[in-house]
Amino acid sequence: MFIPLCATSPSFTTAFSGSAAPSIIIMASVGTLSLFFPVFLPTAGAAALYFAHKALYVDWIGYARDFLLGPGRTSRILLTLFILGNLKNIPFAWTIRVFHSFLYHIGFGRKPPVLPPRALFHYSITQTHTSLLETDYNLHKSNSTYFSDLDVSRSHLVTHLVGSTMPRFSDNAKTKIILDPAGNVVKGGFGIGLGAVFCSFKKEIAPYQGYETWSRILSWDRKWLYIVTHFVVKGKVRPTSWDGKKCGPVRERKVKTEGGKEGETVDDVDFSKYIYATAISKYVFKLGRFTVHPAIVIQEAGLLPERPGGWRGGENGVGLEEELGEIVEDGEWDWRKVEFERRKGMEFAQHFAALDGTHGMFDGGKDGALGRFPIG
Repeated sequence: MFIPLCATSPSFTTAFSGSAAPSIIIMASVGTLSLFFPVFLPTAGAAALYFAHKALYVDWIGYARDFLLGPGRTSRILLTLFILGNLKNIPFAWTIRVFHSFLYHIGFGRKPPVLPPRALFHYSITQTHTSLLETDYNLHKSNSTYFSDLDVSRSHLVTHLVGSTMPRFSDNAKTKIILDPAGNVVKGGFGIGLGAVFCSFKKEIAPYQGYETWSRILSWDRKWLYIVTHFVVKGKVRPTSWDGKKCGPVRERKVKTEGGKEGETVDDVDFSKYIYATAISKYVFKLGRFTVHPAIVIQEAGLLPERPGGWRGGENGVGLEEELGEIVEDGEWDWRKVEFERRKGMEFAQHFAALDGTHGMFDGGKDGALGRFPIG
């Protein structure tokens, strides 16, 4: 059964937050979206057709006249404007935003993109804004609301990169892509579980201010796929190119020709000044209860070049960790270049992963507690 994105572990949450300060949320929840295509989508489609049929028999002109001119029109109009100004936060809005990413990239037999290995570390860009209901008492975007935007941004990234492989993993009984250590075919539904999220806040986002989320693969190890997301000032940063169809203007790619090596590129802009916040998330791929190595999923999507000894060998299960030699920035994206980028991202991801050890610090208040307080 096809499970687009779901969490697969018992629930737990740990958070440290404050204005313009780092925040950690480590969470997972038991759940599944395996019924999305066979149940939810047909049901929603049937409901839409039913309401569309009923709408043909509604006197819309009469309703509009009563709505705008009838008794109580002021309160109705104000309520409508309030809802329109906060569409991002009405019931089921999050579900619609996330499900839209599934449909956009892998729904209705959509042809998957053909991407080169260099695209593995390219950004997926989405655009949104801060609604009034996301604004806290400091009159800026509440820290807690960043995480719903992260859900949407990650969903676009992962389904675009590896969404085409998910049905093959779901049908592993036939494709036999995943085998257990004994060589047996692993069975079960395929899912993606969110293991943890870290967010560091740099600058505030004002009410109704637009911004962009830029997400890309940061690294991976034998269990986790790490994703970095930047919240960026809207319209201030442009990529140098697009992998597929043109999605907007691009910036010129400058090449250093004096005092630099041939083919070395340089940007004279400090892009960090356009960042509101940066987050790191980690995903785990599951087939039933079996953990699937991220390299298998990425390689099945055609984004990993051949590597001597494979991508899962070595002591740490991420390939032989030999010296890579000199890496040319604009050189060919062979396995050495991909591994170089993975190791560079892992320098940050390993510190993030180490935070899992804080679970062991919980002692159940063996030295006492401050109290139990209402309205939590």
